[in-house]
Amino acid sequence: MTSWFFDRMRSFGEADAIVFNGVAYSYAQLVRLTGDWGQFLDRHDIRAGQVVAIEGVSSVEACAGLLALIERGAVVVPMTPLPAAKRAEFLEVAEVETIISIDSEQWRRSVEITGREAGHELYERLRADGVPGLVLFSSGTTGRSKASVLDFSKVLAKYGPPTRPARTLGFLSLDHIGGINTLLHTLSQGGALVTIDERTPDTVCAAIENSRIQILPTTPTFLNMLLISRAYERYDISSLKLVTYGTEPMPEGTLTRLAKALPQVRLKQTYGLSELGIMPTKSRDDGSLWVKLGGEGFSYRIVDGILWIRSDMAMLGYLNAPAPFDEQGFFNTQDAVETDGEYVRILGRKSELINVAGEKVYPSEVENVLLELDYVADAVVSGRPSHVTGQVVKAVVKLTGPCQDQRATARAVREHCARRLEAFKVPVVVEVTEADTHSDRFKKIRSAV
Repeated sequence: MTSWFFDRMRSFGEADAIVFNGVAYSYAQLVRLTGDWGQFLDRHDIRAGQVVAIEGVSSVEACAGLLALIERGAVVVPMTPLPAAKRAEFLEVAEVETIISIDSEQWRRSVEITGREAGHELYERLRADGVPGLVLFSSGTTGRSKASVLDFSKVLAKYGPPTRPARTLGFLSLDHIGGINTLLHTLSQGGALVTIDERTPDTVCAAIENSRIQILPTTPTFLNMLLISRAYERYDISSLKLVTYGTEPMPEGTLTRLAKALPQVRLKQTYGLSELGIMPTKSRDDGSLWVKLGGEGFSYRIVDGILWIRSDMAMLGYLNAPAPFDEQGFFNTQDAVETDGEYVRILGRKSELINVAGEKVYPSEVENVLLELDYVADAVVSGRPSHVTGQVVKAVVKLTGPCQDQRATARAVREHCARRLEAFKVPVVVEVTEADTHSDRFKKIRSAV
């Protein structure tokens, strides 16, 4: 069921497949490295249906190892380096039987047998069907991470014939559906995936210059960091043709500034979930947050303002939670939306909605107003309990420079919001922080505020 993908990779021969830390590896080299991984799996008796965590940064070694495990028919749990407690949680929830750790600098692989036996019913379904599996964990920024189990053969089936090979930055890691999609889509098209160890505005722009990257898939949080840093002015990024953004709502002000800063680049909003894959989208225009959703293999409907999606490659279920599918196979995304004809605008997760005395406040709306202030580098808004109104709005802001007077800053922030927002949306609590307000996936961490 997956052999066609590997046959296609072989057909691309000496074209660049992966560029890691400035070194290019051809498709022929990647195929040989994947074969070498196959022999490694043989030596360690790693078989089809086994649950295997592959741990490391998104190097050429990690990519080849992932491909070899798919070809082997294993259930793959991609993992980046994690804090010990989170790592232990993921290994336990996924019932990982074998851990392969990769030292990409030394080109070393180590194997650990955990002694577990993975007997979850979802794994049994994959084994009965004779297909490889994929386990992805949600970011867990508002609670415990959920583990989605997908049929990897269905994930691969969405990639059609090669039409537009491109040089693409592997910004999102392989433990993220966006990172998996970037890798597999790029390789299915005969393009080159450029991966880097560190993701800062300067390292990303340097990679665009040095590797002539054409596509940058990233997050609104990172794009805001890019604008503040002005790194795009310090490098030749003329090769860049397309920036795609997703994983969280895009502040309208950030999108407007981005379109002005990068007039030669097309901007496209994407939409995807670990549970469903990446859904085809079409932005109304570069400066618009309104998108058309749907395409081959996907359909959607809106129920009480919440987006429900049906996907041909939808997960089989969660390992550690009930799966919110209805009888027709539509998945409750928990994303609140508004519509304008055939266009949809994503407002944010229903769970993040702030209820102030019965009035709804979407954090992204307040964050957008906060980012209008030229001294605010980033802002995260959440609800804080109140015995009077149930909740009030709380804002944590990171400034572009040192904070001279926190009280004066908080007062100025509230006054600005009062001019732009209804009274119940104005932050009652304003805190100034020097810490990052995003995760290592460059997504806002609301639980931290």
